[in-house]
Amino acid sequence: MGNSALKAHLETSQKTGVFQLTGKGLPEFPEELQRLTGNLRTVDLSNNKIEVLPAFIGSFLQLKSLTLNSNKFTTLPDEIGKLKKLETLHLNGNQLQRIPPSVGQLSALRTLGLSGNRLKEFPTGLGTLRHLDVLDLSKNRIQAVPAEVAVLQAIEINLNQNQISAVSAEVSRCPRLKVLRLQENCLELSSIPVSILTESQVSLLSLEGNLFEVKNVRDMEGYEQYMERFTATKKKFT
Repeated sequence: MGNSALKAHLETSQKTGVFQLTGKGLPEFPEELQRLTGNLRTVDLSNNKIEVLPAFIGSFLQLKSLTLNSNKFTTLPDEIGKLKKLETLHLNGNQLQRIPPSVGQLSALRTLGLSGNRLKEFPTGLGTLRHLDVLDLSKNRIQAVPAEVAVLQAIEINLNQNQISAVSAEVSRCPRLKVLRLQENCLELSSIPVSILTESQVSLLSLEGNLFEVKNVRDMEGYEQYMERFTATKKKFT
């Protein structure tokens, strides 16, 4: 992509606070963006070939939305934790194997998209994100939902299309969790903690495509309590 085209984008971004350059085959994060650290509120560099997110990302202190879907990231710099105003972070379709603990410092974060990466473990250290609404971990290689999940503030956790065979009963202690998606995993019926049905706030539990027939969930203890929550939630939206 020519310098003149990039220059035009930068000039527009200076006025609008939005920098969007998707599907251009960019091999690296544009260094020129450093000139706009005080301006930018939205950056979208999806569908490029960027492999490294530079440490200077931490200087974009006004940034509210960072979308880097479908690139080639394998790691994230610790400096990402400096983005105290960031509300949306989309990293779907990359090659991330772990998430740095500094992500837990993104105190304004509401949406975290990590679908289609190479995560083998449920990322811990996200319990400090008091405003997190949606955590998308679908299409990874996660094998278990650990006890640490209890401190998450998320309203929705998407774990569809992983390799999960174990779910900690602590998930039922998530204070705000309403939607838990576990479709297309490796779960036996006995792996579903009864406490999700009896004690949790969960009003939508998606379990299709596991190692049991979904209709058998109806025979579990607490199913009626779960259905009361499900029906009450449905009524709200109809």
